[in-house]
Amino acid sequence: MIALIQRVAEASVTVDGSVVGQIGRGIVALVCAERGDDASQAEALVAKLLGYRIFPDEQGRMNRSLVDVDGGLLAVPQFTLAADTNTGTRPSFTPAAPPELGERLFGEFVRVASARHARVATGTFGAHMQVQLINDGPVTFWLQTRRPAG
Repeated sequence: MIALIQRVAEASVTVDGSVVGQIGRGIVALVCAERGDDASQAEALVAKLLGYRIFPDEQGRMNRSLVDVDGGLLAVPQFTLAADTNTGTRPSFTPAAPPELGERLFGEFVRVASARHARVATGTFGAHMQVQLINDGPVTFWLQTRRPAG
């Protein structure tokens, strides 16, 4: 699975004119399942994201995690992160998980995150979403879990 994470001062997701998810200080995670992913990748991605040290300590160094700062997590499903852009001028989405699997694994990601962290909000799988955020830094990282070889 893939997550593009951004440290934010605040963020929200709107669907059909209604805010469906909103956080203050925290992380926006655009989350994508790839073909062959399973629940173990969702769990590993949540663990990495919650412990990833991207918030400043007293010296201004990135030494604090989302859990350390008790920030919010806004998880947004984003299958386009798996796009193959190596050829042509139109992305191929073959590497992305099929919609049913993508929805199930996004749900698993949210379930695990919510069980481990109190402040979790989400976008809506399959919906046209408008994401607003104030990127704090800017600070943006690409996280990816790997499937075991075999």
